[in-house]
Amino acid sequence: MTADLTPVIAAGTRWLLTAFPPAPGALGRALAEAQAHQAVTLAAALRYPTPLDAQLLHLLGPGGSGRLDWMTGADHGDADADAGWRTWVDETIVSWAACFLAAPALAVDAHHLVDRGEAGEVTRLTRPGAHEHDAAPLMRHPDLLEPVAALHRELLLDLLDNENAALG
Repeated sequence: MTADLTPVIAAGTRWLLTAFPPAPGALGRALAEAQAHQAVTLAAALRYPTPLDAQLLHLLGPGGSGRLDWMTGADHGDADADAGWRTWVDETIVSWAACFLAAPALAVDAHHLVDRGEAGEVTRLTRPGAHEHDAAPLMRHPDLLEPVAALHRELLLDLLDNENAALG
């Protein structure tokens, strides 16, 4: 994965963990973070596949978490002194990551389309076991993810369909 996407991946991962908190405990947090990171990394590799795409993202900005926060009812007010990371949240990437978390089969399809080196390991995302579900019950719950996933699901499905048709 290009280093240019690191801030967007970190912010998207943090947003998912904030919006859909993991199970208590260090192990639960670590497993949930691994799943969120894999989902966001895969979404970023699919959304910004070239270095030019990443440069354009930095030039134009990712948009921030405002609409996502509003949709999920997050009210941070002025109390969140460390809110700068929220400006690096890319709504489309988070929406696609939510799609992947809710439907691992979509993550498998997407992983076939990106350079494996760019997306990295996605086993916890594509083949979640009981430990992954136990660690991230809110982040893996399709009904809870639906408002976020629905934002850009059609764009993701169109991209996957078009790319699969071009390969087939």
